[in-house]
Amino acid sequence: SPPLTASFSEVATALEEESLLLRNRSCSSRPLPRTRDLRQLQVWERPVALEAELALTLKVLGTVANSTLGDILDQPLRTLRHIHSKLQACVPAQSTAGPRPRGRLRQWLHRLQEAEKKESRGCLEASVTLNLFRLLVRDLRCVADGDLCV
Repeated sequence: SPPLTASFSEVATALEEESLLLRNRSCSSRPLPRTRDLRQLQVWERPVALEAELALTLKVLGTVANSTLGDILDQPLRTLRHIHSKLQACVPAQSTAGPRPRGRLRQWLHRLQEAEKKESRGCLEASVTLNLFRLLVRDLRCVADGDLCV
């Protein structure tokens, strides 16, 4: 919806302005690299990867919301939490019933976990901000389309 898109756009702009100050910082990795594409995963792995990505995004943006951008982030965070809860409802069943993460999925999940431990708050904010629209547009559509996501 246009109002929701506008609120996410406002968030991206505000976060981008904050992250301009971070450009001179060096981040040891890119937790959410541009080359990452859920279409490289098997269909059953996609919701697992998206759920982990969304969990990190919520954690990072939740920290930002508690500081300077609370009003701007309120609606987008509610929307992301709703999407996350829907994903969580289907991921556990797939994770326990399906095969354990391996290969590319395991690498992606490990990269997210390591980034959370090793990266500075600023680097995580910058990565999440740069990834926000890709998550909302491409990654969610990829998971929703299932087999059609080729």
